Amino acid sequence: MTSEIPEPVLPPASAEIRDTPAEVDAVFRTLRRVAGTYFLLFLLLVASIPVLANTLDWWTEARLFGFSPDFLVVAVGLYAAFTVIGILAATLTSSVESRMLGDVSEDDVPAAQFFDAEEPPADVFGDDGSGCR
Repeated sequence: MTSEIPEPVLPPASAEIRDTPAEVDAVFRTLRRVAGTYFLLFLLLVASIPVLANTLDWWTEARLFGFSPDFLVVAVGLYAAFTVIGILAATLTSSVESRMLGDVSEDDVPAAQFFDAEEPPADVFGDDGSGCR
C-alpha cells in the first residue's frame, strides 16, 4: 500500500513580487530619515536634562514626592519617553516598509490561483450543479 503525498499548491511565479533596486533604495532613504528624526528627538531629550539643571534653579531645588524634578525625570521620565520613542519608531518603520515594498500576502493573490487546475474547488454552498434550490 503506497500512498502518494499530494504536492502543495503554490501561487504561480507571476504572483511573486520582486522589488527593484530603486524601490529598495527609496525605502532605505526613507527609513534613514525616520531613524535620524527619532535620534534627534532622543538627543534633544538627553541634552535637555543638564541644560535645565544649569539654567533653572527650581529644576534641582523643588521637591515633588521628596525628589527634585530633575531626579524624577532622569529616574522615571526618560525611561518612559525612550519606550514611547522606541514603540513609535518601530511602528512607523514597519508601516513604511510594508507600504513601500511589495509584499505578497493571501489578500493580494486571487483565491482562484490557489486551486489545482485538474480539480475544481469544493462547492461550499452545497449546490449539486442542477441549478435547483
